[in-house]
Amino acid sequence: MSTSIFPRMHVSLYVSDISKTTEFYTSFFGQEPAKVKPNYAKYILDTPSLIISFVENPERVQQNFGHLGFQVETQQELEQRLEVAKAHSLVSKEEIGTACCYAVQDKFWVEDPDGVQWEVYYFHEDAEFNDPHYESTDASACCMPPAKEEKPKVQLTDISFISDFEGEACTPGGGCC
Repeated sequence: MSTSIFPRMHVSLYVSDISKTTEFYTSFFGQEPAKVKPNYAKYILDTPSLIISFVENPERVQQNFGHLGFQVETQQELEQRLEVAKAHSLVSKEEIGTACCYAVQDKFWVEDPDGVQWEVYYFHEDAEFNDPHYESTDASACCMPPAKEEKPKVQLTDISFISDFEGEACTPGGGCC
């Protein structure tokens, strides 16, 4: 059985402020970047096995692609990571026993300086349903897109018939309404 960390995933994100981003991710990942250059920082993580780099380019920042995240192996690891994230005031949301993406999970969310959401979760078991919260308009963080709000359809009524009332206007108490 191989203990190789390869292949390892690589992600590169555009950011608006490399200093704020580096400060955030150093706290979130609990380690300094492996490489820092002008307008660039790269972290090489063993757990999770990931290479992530950041390129300062405010014009290309795009936060609405969904979210990033990683699954931890144990409930204890989730609690430890949550404690560290709380100590750095990074946690934006906590969820315990939620059914997101058709799985029962405990998780927490953080958001980087450009609004990129990260989910850190512990998987309990598969579920045959998705928490209704994630199918509503306030679904700000989950792998499911927010459901489109159903608005009542209103059809304008053809009011040309008013001319049939011998010039009477439809006024309150006028009998036509």
